[in-house]
Amino acid sequence: MLNSGHEMTEGEGSAFRTRLKHLFADWKVRPFTPAENLFPSDLLKSLRQIGALDALLSVEEGGLGLASPRDGGRLLSLLLRRTGYLSLSLGRCLEGHVNVVRLVALYGTPEQRYSLATTLKNGVLAGIWVTDGEPSVRLRKDGETYRLSGIKGFASGVSEVGLALITATTEQEESVMLLVPTTDPARRRPGPGKLTGMQASGTGAYDFSGLTVSAQDILGSAGDYLRQPEFSAGAWRGSAVALGAVDRLVDLLREELLARKRADNPHQLCRIGEAMILQKTASLWVEQAAQAAGDCPGLSPEEVTATVNLARLAVERAALELITLVQRGLGLSAFVKGRAVEQVMRDLATYLRQPAPDEALTEGAAWFVRHDWPEGGL
Repeated sequence: MLNSGHEMTEGEGSAFRTRLKHLFADWKVRPFTPAENLFPSDLLKSLRQIGALDALLSVEEGGLGLASPRDGGRLLSLLLRRTGYLSLSLGRCLEGHVNVVRLVALYGTPEQRYSLATTLKNGVLAGIWVTDGEPSVRLRKDGETYRLSGIKGFASGVSEVGLALITATTEQEESVMLLVPTTDPARRRPGPGKLTGMQASGTGAYDFSGLTVSAQDILGSAGDYLRQPEFSAGAWRGSAVALGAVDRLVDLLREELLARKRADNPHQLCRIGEAMILQKTASLWVEQAAQAAGDCPGLSPEEVTATVNLARLAVERAALELITLVQRGLGLSAFVKGRAVEQVMRDLATYLRQPAPDEALTEGAAWFVRHDWPEGGL
């Protein structure tokens, strides 16, 4: 039974951590499945069974408040990192699910928060789909209701998501968020084409044309989706998922070299050591970003955004350098399709292609150029 206060107790957090530990240990030793275009439904089911999705909700809604962490994001970071290790594709979908819970908690009415909690407790996976297809999604007034038109592309988990948070352009050319059910198979469309990685996430498109929504389905006010620091600060969660794949690549490199009896070779030891340095560097940056984004006292919204932006690029750089190390260490065997190491590298390289990396880097650096750095650095 969860407590009736506003924060999870230490015991509740410890119990959830233990359940996650057991799930991770169980799934980590399972044989690798090369069918990469299959959505990881069994892993999602296991996460549901340990209460991982319910835990994202607030304590008042029967959860642990992981989507709005007050522990520096440590437990949420662990959940995302472990999921990313086991399946980057599911990690992507889970991160989107977390984002929906977070945005509704920030901008939703009490009725919207209650409705979302009820829906998610029934096992529904939520998605956040904001990239427009052709035509783009628009919203127009139609009497007492509103009517949608257009398509959302790059819709992760399009066949699995039952509720999507989408953006739409109004007749006043403003961007608003809406919560819309997405259970109609006839509205699913092919995605942008076969991606080189992340195929198990089931990225497609969804046609919202003709759907009727009410004012109660509109979340927050115009422009809220892009409001800072939340818009940029949430990127730390994607970095935590990527970190899980970094963990797995380090393990795969070590395990393969041990199996070949090459782990004691001095050149391979150098690669293993460098891989561990990259892994730890990425981990420290994710921890720093999670703390900054978690309502860290004394930080301005601009500093939060700058910190998370730099962390995002640091994790990307570490991951890309690690991929090169693994390829050099394992040689052509790292390029054999149907093997775990090859698929994880492809998935990770695809996952890292987030929008506007140069802008994130320069904006993050620009803030710290104009302000004193914290004592001891970031």
